Amino acid sequence: MKKYGLSLVLLNMIIISTIAQENIKEQNRIKREKNLPEITFEQTEYDFGIIPYDSNATYKFVFRNTGRDPLVLNNVKASCGCTTPVWSKEPVARKDTSCIKVHYDTKRVGPFQKTIMVYSNAKNSPVILTIRGEVGKPEPKRRGMKNNNEPENTFENPRRVPEN
Repeated sequence: MKKYGLSLVLLNMIIISTIAQENIKEQNRIKREKNLPEITFEQTEYDFGIIPYDSNATYKFVFRNTGRDPLVLNNVKASCGCTTPVWSKEPVARKDTSCIKVHYDTKRVGPFQKTIMVYSNAKNSPVILTIRGEVGKPEPKRRGMKNNNEPENTFENPRRVPEN
C-alpha cells in the first residue's frame, strides 16, 4: 500500500512539474512574440488596369516595421518568372519604412494576376501581395509604308519567276 501511495505522489509531482514547465515555455513565447517585428503594408494589392504592350509595369509596395525588433526580409518570391521583385536586404528598424519594387513583363498579352510571397522574421510572416491587370495587344507594324502613309517601293520577293 505504501508503494502504491508513493508511486501516486511521484506521478503527481511529475505531472505538476510538466505543467509548470509548459506554463514557463508559454510565458517565454509570449514575451518573444511581443518583441518580434511586425510588417504592415500600406497596400497589399495593386491593379494596373489596362496597360500597353511592352510598357513599364512597376509598382512599389511600401511597408513599415510596426514591431519592436528590426525587421529582415528573408525572401520575396513571385508566383512566376514574369514577375520580378526587388527588395533591400538591410534590416528595417522599428517604425521605419521600406519598399518592395515589383515589375511585371508586359510582353505577355491578356489579363494577369500574380502573387508575391514576402517571408521575414515578423510575427505575421508570410504576407501575400497581389498585382493584376491586363496587357493590351501590340500595335501592328505596317510594312511597306513610309511615314506619310504612302506606299514604299519595297518588294517582298525581289526574284521574278520567268513567264512561259
